[in-house]
Amino acid sequence: MPPFWAQRSAAGLALWPLSLGYRALVAVRRWLYRAGWRARTRLPVPVIVVGNVVAGGAGKTPVVIALVQHLQARGLRPGVVSRGYGRRSRGTQHVQADSSAHAVGDEPLLVARRCAVPVVVSERRGDAGRALLARHPDTDVIVSDDGLQHLALARDIELCVFGAEGVGNGWLLPAGPLREPWPRAVDFLLCAGAVPPGGSAPTFALERRLADTAIAADGRRVPLADLAGQALVAVAGTARPEEFFAMLRARGLAPAQTFALPDHFDFDSWNPNTDKRQRLVCTEKDAPKLWPRFPDALAVPLELAIAPAFFAALDERLAQTGQRPLSSPARPPG
Repeated sequence: MPPFWAQRSAAGLALWPLSLGYRALVAVRRWLYRAGWRARTRLPVPVIVVGNVVAGGAGKTPVVIALVQHLQARGLRPGVVSRGYGRRSRGTQHVQADSSAHAVGDEPLLVARRCAVPVVVSERRGDAGRALLARHPDTDVIVSDDGLQHLALARDIELCVFGAEGVGNGWLLPAGPLREPWPRAVDFLLCAGAVPPGGSAPTFALERRLADTAIAADGRRVPLADLAGQALVAVAGTARPEEFFAMLRARGLAPAQTFALPDHFDFDSWNPNTDKRQRLVCTEKDAPKLWPRFPDALAVPLELAIAPAFFAALDERLAQTGQRPLSSPARPPG
């Protein structure tokens, strides 16, 4: 997040008039969907959207993974849809465990590998949902990774995820980080930091932490404790790379070098000037793009701790959807 997004400043104030135009566009677009001038896709199974209102990463994909694993533990058969941000392909693509991150996107590939569930990407999540259900008709709930602002897909439950920065200066793009005005109606808030002002939905804390083991390209597990004291180089192509580096240090690892790269970085031409004796560690999201060129790299998964009360509340809310038929009315967004 740019520094001037974190708090109100002269730079943000200079851009504030532009944010008024952006606000008007958001309002008109939402009204068009509410009034029925723009069609929304209603899928025949409940849809849970995991998103945020702040530009940049807020840790949505780890929440999706935790949510899908919870649904699986309950005996449900979830599927996941996503835009597949950063992919080089177009249209609707089914994600397989051996798919290329360049073809389907790094985050959908991560979900498919971690959860072993059907995952489909498309610019239109409704198209992704229809394709997923056509190939996997036993799917009984769909989770959308991102898409809080993708109003073309009707949804039954909305989860809004906030990182430690909250709403920043509270202004809309480009003066601030907000994609749409806050507060807005959602079903649940998950917060890694302070609760954002004005949110009235049930709110639950989440804690991000690194897994106890890193993963090698061949699937071998390496305890993080074994890496303490080793010569390491850390790289992260995420929205908040410094957060990953801080987590490594908190676990007793001391990278000699760190490389903070843009979110969804493709690594095709990345040639770090490092000592070949130093072990490369990366985020689990970056690993599929790094391993073809750096097969010795170790990926360190991110895990979430979410209060059990959240999952109980989610289960209750999901039960209220009643596995409704296709003809049921759509829940208005926001």
